[in-house]
Amino acid sequence: MTTTLPPAGFLHLVVGYDGSPPASRALDGAVRLLQGRLGRIDVVYVAHLSSLAMLSPGAVAEVNKDFDEIEQKLRAQAARQLCASGAAWKFERRQGIIADELIAAGAAIGEARSGETVAIIVGSSSRAAHRVVGSVAIGLARYSQVPLIIVP
Repeated sequence: MTTTLPPAGFLHLVVGYDGSPPASRALDGAVRLLQGRLGRIDVVYVAHLSSLAMLSPGAVAEVNKDFDEIEQKLRAQAARQLCASGAAWKFERRQGIIADELIAAGAAIGEARSGETVAIIVGSSSRAAHRVVGSVAIGLARYSQVPLIIVP
């Protein structure tokens, strides 16, 4: 006889999302992980200012306007991807270094909701250069204090 284990406690999944194919795969993976479980997906877009843009106040304002537009597009794209899943989710924009902000998002949830399982999910980079110089997934693997799932 085969029995299935009852779902564990609440599962909180932080998904790094930039609209790319790897990010879409990560979001699909999060949906699959939540099937039959109680939980929520936090879709997190991290806007990253380049060091050059930070030199000029005018450039920062222009880039922030662009980030607002990107955020709206990504929120709509995530909504389309998640609408049929029935999963509870929210969209959040952060600004800073991507790996650091995803780690901070996971840590904040863990602190605010003790007893819940928190994990970060990202897609693996499809760029060959990232295998040499590093990627967000590699940075997360080095420093994340919560479980990390890298979706191929």
